[in-house]
Amino acid sequence: MGILDFLKKKYSLAEGVLSGAADSHSHILFGVDDGVATLEDSLAVLALEESIGIKEVWCTPHVMDDLANTTESLKERFQQLQQAYKGPIKLYLAAEYMLDSEFERRLAKGDLLTIGDSYVLVETSMNVPPFNLGEIIQKIMAKGYRPLLAHPERYRYLQMKDYEQLDSIGVHFQLNLPSLVGYYGETAQKKAKALLKNGWYKKIGSDCHRLSSLQEQLNREVLTSDINEQLRQLL
Repeated sequence: MGILDFLKKKYSLAEGVLSGAADSHSHILFGVDDGVATLEDSLAVLALEESIGIKEVWCTPHVMDDLANTTESLKERFQQLQQAYKGPIKLYLAAEYMLDSEFERRLAKGDLLTIGDSYVLVETSMNVPPFNLGEIIQKIMAKGYRPLLAHPERYRYLQMKDYEQLDSIGVHFQLNLPSLVGYYGETAQKKAKALLKNGWYKKIGSDCHRLSSLQEQLNREVLTSDINEQLRQLL
C-alpha cells in the first residue's frame, strides 16, 4: 500500500481501533432504563465488545426525575450481571445523571455512582441547557467531583466557544463513539471530530442501548487514519 493510499484508508471501529479501550458510557445493565431489556441481551453485548478488544465496561444507567433508579437497586442489578458474566471484561457501575432536581438532591447527599473516584457522568436536554448550568457545575466541583459531560457533541445549543469555556472551568468531555461514524447525524459528527482534534475529550463510550445498534456502529467504515490515531491517544 502506498503512502497516499494509507492516508486515505478508512477504518471501522471493529478493526482493532478500540483494542484495550474502556467503554465509559453504556446502557447494558438490563431492565433498568431504555437500554437492554434482559440479562441475555447484556451478555450478548459484552460478547461483541470482547470480540473487538474492549477491556473495561462501565454500566451507566439513566438517573433523572422521571427515572429515579436508586443507588441500591442499581447495585443489586449490577451484582446479578457480575454473577452471570464469565468473560474477561472488567465490569464497573456508575450512572448517567440528568442535571435536574433529582440530581441536585443526590448531590447534596453525596449519593452518586462515579466513574473511578471522582468523575460524575452528567447530561442535559439536547436542545436547551438547565437555566442554572453554571451553578450546578460549581456545586459538583465544590463537592470534590469532576463533572464529565456525556456526548457533548450532540447538544444542539453548544458551539465551539461554549465547549472552550466549559473546558476552561473544569468540565470534562466524554465522546460518544457513534458520533464519529455519523450515527447521530452530520452536525454531531463534525463537532465530535473538532473536539477530538482539539484534545478536549477525556473519556470515550459506546452509549450502547442495544446489540443491533452497536453492530451497525462498529461496521461503519468512515474513520480515517488521523482520527484513528487521535482515538488511540485516549485509550
